[in-house]
Amino acid sequence: KQVRFKTTTETSKEKVIEALHKIKTHIGNPSKFSKACKLALQLLDAGSVGDDETSTLFFEMLEVAMSPPTKANAAAVRADYQQLFSAVQDKLNSYTPSQQEQIEVWALWAQLGNDFYTDDTFVFSRAAGRLKQLITALPEAVAEDAVESNPESTADAEEVDPFGLDALLPNKEDKCKKKAKNETTGGKNLQRDRREALIECLTIAAKRYKQAWAQTIVDIAAKHAFDNTNRFDQSQRERIVKLCVSVREQQVKRKQGKGSSGKLDETSFEKYRELYSHEKISIRKAVGGGGDRSAEQWLG
Repeated sequence: KQVRFKTTTETSKEKVIEALHKIKTHIGNPSKFSKACKLALQLLDAGSVGDDETSTLFFEMLEVAMSPPTKANAAAVRADYQQLFSAVQDKLNSYTPSQQEQIEVWALWAQLGNDFYTDDTFVFSRAAGRLKQLITALPEAVAEDAVESNPESTADAEEVDPFGLDALLPNKEDKCKKKAKNETTGGKNLQRDRREALIECLTIAAKRYKQAWAQTIVDIAAKHAFDNTNRFDQSQRERIVKLCVSVREQQVKRKQGKGSSGKLDETSFEKYRELYSHEKISIRKAVGGGGDRSAEQWLG
């Protein structure tokens, strides 16, 4: 039995909750995702999701849909995921701050990552620009990774409570500390998930390198990620380096090939970089013909 809603009528909260539970059981199944997604969108469009209970249920439904997040990049459901998260982000205020942060991370897979599958140069370029902004906005990984479990903390605890009696007594302060620690750990995990999502977006973009119009965009995005590896942890840095090496190898192969003009194949970025590397920049911020390659740094 299918559950359908009219966006023009207000659905009772009980029916909304019932529907959300049903959608939650099906949305994790790729073969049923599209239908479940349409029902979820109907609930959002009808304004049926907004209070704490329905928003929490809807968030739990999104958790199922994004487990694992690579589901969002399957060819058959990309458009559905993009539409779903676009609608969710329009009503982001319905969720708690921590839920909002998680939704934004999921959206990197569902929206930004899927934008790199486009054949529209403008959309691809815009997505690459957004990717570079998000990488730049990441904090340095060293500062976060340093805040790990401290071996001295156990010794300190034993010194304060040598007989181990505190563990047997309710302590409000300990509960607060534990809650704060859990929140800190959750925040660090979320930051790692954000980094993972950005690396995956870059990986998807790099797979489009065979498209001539995407090559310059990928070259610049990969170089930006390489220049900001300090914002990723060690294992993630290694993946970025491997990805950049792969892009570089393709770039070299492209340059070794010849086009119909008999000249080596180059992207527009490389052509202009070579052209202006022989120019100099005047004090009036104009490019003048000096031939001293003083503009080389300006263009990278």
